[in-house]
Amino acid sequence: MPLFLADRIHHLAYDPGITPSDGGLPGLSVLKNVVNSINLFGIVAVVGALAVSLGVWAWGHHSGGHQAEANGKKGAVVAAGAALGLGAANGIVQFFSALGEQVE
Repeated sequence: MPLFLADRIHHLAYDPGITPSDGGLPGLSVLKNVVNSINLFGIVAVVGALAVSLGVWAWGHHSGGHQAEANGKKGAVVAAGAALGLGAANGIVQFFSALGEQVE
C-alpha cells in the first residue's frame, strides 16, 4: 500500500519533548528584573516622546507649519502604538505561547 505525502511527513516528525520550566537555570529572577526594567524604561521614554510630539503638533498647528503639525501627529500615533505594544507585551507573548502549545 503506497504512503501518501501526509503519512510520510507524519513519520518524519520528531517530538523533542521540550517545554518551558521555571527554575531550570540560575539567574532567571535577575533576568526577569532586567526585562521589567527595560520595559519600564521604554514606557518612560514613550511618555517623553508623546509629550514632545504633542508639543510639536500644537506648535505646528498654531504657527501654520503644516509639516511640523503632520510630524507631530505621526509622532503621537507612533508613541501611542509603542505604549500599546510595551503595555501588552506580556499578554501578547502569553497568547502566542499558549497558541503554540496547541500545535501538534
